[in-house]
Amino acid sequence: MEHKTDITGIILAGGKSSRMGTDKGFLKLDGETFISHIINAVKPLVNDIIIVSNNPEYDRFNLKRIEDIMMDAGPLAGLYSGLYHSKTENNIVLSCDVPLINTTVLKKLSRQAAKDVDIVQIESNNKTMPLIALYKKHCMHQCLELLETGERRLRFAVSQFKTKTIVLDQHLHRYVKNINTINQLNALKNEVKH
Repeated sequence: MEHKTDITGIILAGGKSSRMGTDKGFLKLDGETFISHIINAVKPLVNDIIIVSNNPEYDRFNLKRIEDIMMDAGPLAGLYSGLYHSKTENNIVLSCDVPLINTTVLKKLSRQAAKDVDIVQIESNNKTMPLIALYKKHCMHQCLELLETGERRLRFAVSQFKTKTIVLDQHLHRYVKNINTINQLNALKNEVKH
């Protein structure tokens, strides 16, 4: 799938960031916010970008920002909200804590989109990454059903779909690293300097 008009980028920036103590999307790496790095990585592949966040500060990026349809229900609710507002069948969904993500990795997702697969997700270091993944819009229906039963676990939701997992080559692992704590952020800044 090569047409940008067929894909929407959805960035989930609504987390509580309890371990970091601040909104992760606005953390800086190399003088740019995490969310700027992510926008730059996904932009070449998509026609639209939606930021899912209740924080109006994200409006400064001049992208469509939507609020969670269901409050305080975690990333599954963010995913549902993003898919609900998307106008395309295929959607690249990213959390706002992967500042090293690049277009090369995301192309691997978009190239694997297929009619018979609901979700294509990345696997790195033996860990699947449902927040670096491509979702079909129709996944929103089952996400809503799960949310209405009180389910909040994104990994459980993914297990309910026909999911394809792409194992990343070793040299690409660093690009999908999640940054959740101050220590991880400091380590990343040191790594980037060297």
